[in-house]
Amino acid sequence: MKKVMVGMSGGVDSTVTAMLLKEQGYEVTGATLRLFSDEDIKEAQKEGKTCCALSGLDDAAAVSSMMEIPHIVLDRREDFRSYVMGDFCESYFSGRTPNPCIRCNRFLKFGSMLDYALENGFDFIATGHYAVSEYNEKTGRWLLKRPVDMSKDQTYVLYSMTQKQLAHTLFPLGSLEKSEVRSMAEKSGMVNCNKPDSQDICFVPDGDYAGFIRSFSGKTSPCGSFIDMDGNILGEHKGIINYTIGQRKGLGIALGRPAYVVKKDTASNTVVLGEEKDLYTRSFMVEDMNLISVAEITEPLHISVKTRYSQREQPVTLSNLGDGRCLAEFDEPQRAVTSGQAAVFYDGDTVVCGGTII
Repeated sequence: MKKVMVGMSGGVDSTVTAMLLKEQGYEVTGATLRLFSDEDIKEAQKEGKTCCALSGLDDAAAVSSMMEIPHIVLDRREDFRSYVMGDFCESYFSGRTPNPCIRCNRFLKFGSMLDYALENGFDFIATGHYAVSEYNEKTGRWLLKRPVDMSKDQTYVLYSMTQKQLAHTLFPLGSLEKSEVRSMAEKSGMVNCNKPDSQDICFVPDGDYAGFIRSFSGKTSPCGSFIDMDGNILGEHKGIINYTIGQRKGLGIALGRPAYVVKKDTASNTVVLGEEKDLYTRSFMVEDMNLISVAEITEPLHISVKTRYSQREQPVTLSNLGDGRCLAEFDEPQRAVTSGQAAVFYDGDTVVCGGTII
């Protein structure tokens, strides 16, 4: 009998994942990552606020007991502080806009948790992500593909998965609609069947990113100048960490016309404001590339890309520049491509590769 460790957040998706695998004959153990220290964040402990709230530990333990499977808690608070929260702060101070869920998946869920599982005799880990992992006999590579329920597609935040991680990970929900999953939980009488889906960044549930950054890092972001596209000073900004590319509201400056954040320059501590048209670009560069469906990029690929989680993919030509960097050129200019965000490239329903926008 194959042994699988299921990452359980206390939510519906991970609960049904464990239930399905048990029904399929796997020896299932539930595992919950403890990511927060009390002094790090108090809001996230509140019921239902985030997928990783401490209340989720109790829910995960309760449903594990109902399913009569073992449940363990893996303390990964220090790793989370370093790899996710610390990186989040430093990225903002450097003018980037990071995606902490991708970092958590890369280093915690499919990094540390998988390492623990394999070291302790498990064959696989499994999560409640909506995605499909599939082995391609022809290429000898594991593939990451979109799920049946495209409205819940989570392949964007999974692009950093390695071949080893894909080979040892199960995604039972990839072939199901979300409505089916919730129905299964209700019919089984699980205590969390009506628990809402998690939203927002788990350690900033109130959405005040700048406030969290100041509190966590103990550092402030100095005021500087708003400038226009020609370098003319327009007024004073409240610190670079308070702004993101494409932002229009909350700038605290009145110019008599719509103004958008076009660029953040940490060297001069300036925030460049421009018009809507100034947000569009034809090309961008990507670093720290992770290849999935292909072993290497030897010639330009005409595929598609998402530069934000909620964006519809756009046609693009991807060229290898070497040293883990690529150049992506859109067929048509696209809005607000943001440094620090992920660019994930697709060939139909299959993830080709992904990296971090420079």
